[in-house]
Amino acid sequence: MLNANKVKLGIAPIAWTNDDLPELGKENTFEQCISEMALAGFTGSEVGNKYPKDPTVLKKALDLRGVQICNAWFSTLFTSEPEEVTIANFIKHRDFLYAVGARMIGCSEQGNSIQGTTKAVFDEKPVYTEEEWVKVTKGMNKLADLAAEKGMKLSFHHHMGTGVQTPEEIDKFMEMTADNVYLLFDSGHLAYSEGNVEAAYAVLEKHAARTAHVHLKDIRKEVVDKVKANKLSFLEGVKLGAFTVPGDGIIDFTPIFSILEKSNYEGWMVVEAEQDPAIANPFEYAVKARAYIKEKSGL
Repeated sequence: MLNANKVKLGIAPIAWTNDDLPELGKENTFEQCISEMALAGFTGSEVGNKYPKDPTVLKKALDLRGVQICNAWFSTLFTSEPEEVTIANFIKHRDFLYAVGARMIGCSEQGNSIQGTTKAVFDEKPVYTEEEWVKVTKGMNKLADLAAEKGMKLSFHHHMGTGVQTPEEIDKFMEMTADNVYLLFDSGHLAYSEGNVEAAYAVLEKHAARTAHVHLKDIRKEVVDKVKANKLSFLEGVKLGAFTVPGDGIIDFTPIFSILEKSNYEGWMVVEAEQDPAIANPFEYAVKARAYIKEKSGL
């Protein structure tokens, strides 16, 4: 069983209001979101598009509910913009997160990502040239050093529709980056990419020592298969319900929790499952996820 003194549980606001598809959950408020997170038994949150931009205002609202910010997505643009653009944006993002108490910065290379487009997520994903690999990995090394200046960590989010999606691409990324560039392991994205759960287990086993943040995400394989067969986009898959919370899809999370326990993992595990909240009530699914995690991990 995982150690509650070392591992904390959070949940992402994307189940209540979707950053990539603002029409999903547009009726849900920031206050409702964080109140339901706390009521479901979570003590951490990532940052959503409805969250206050003023660190003082945000922290006050969270403190009232016993919730803290544990991470926030950051889009790097090393493959499409001069390096200094990403670095300048990163410093602002880092300083905001530091002000609200977070010590983790989750990054994803979005310069040539297709995750927010209408392109077929399997057939048209970017494949990096060697020059792009160098740009992305050297850039991440620099951002990790900037994070370390504030006592923070950078974790890299492998993601559908990007150049770091498959196990082989994750391996290459980890080999080409410094030890202070960590992995943000996402169970759902690996199961989605490879069509099986074993791929997710294998990646975590291999890179557990450099895993610093975890997204607990499940998939509905019948929806993923439909996305692949019909050459649908990532966002079309989201609308159809490709993702769900732990305990509601195909993934048995027991091996994941076991690997994390054996590696002496210390950090956050965050439930992240973007669905249409009009179909999948966010609070109901948060409660379901929390009960499943307690049963399987002891937390």
